[in-house]
Amino acid sequence: MRRGREAAMGLREDLKRRALELSQKAMESLMADEKRAMQLASAVGKIQKGKQALERGQDEILRTLNVAGRGDFKALGKRFSGLKRRLRELDEKLASLSPD
Repeated sequence: MRRGREAAMGLREDLKRRALELSQKAMESLMADEKRAMQLASAVGKIQKGKQALERGQDEILRTLNVAGRGDFKALGKRFSGLKRRLRELDEKLASLSPD
């Protein structure tokens, strides 16, 4: 059973490696032509700007509806992580002070 798993993992890794090599070759051929590379970069830039505009619009709609947006949840997550870290620090300090 173990050999079967190892063989499957080896096959999976081999497939991943081959897929990566193939994608690298595809990108190299895409980028070989400078004009095509510039067009691709321009298209990616337009997509990123469109995504940002869409996210701003979503946040505005959510604020209008009094619903927390993605940025709000992200900020709360960061604050919560900081509070958890501080709680661990205080717990360690308390444990070091208590006689056992």
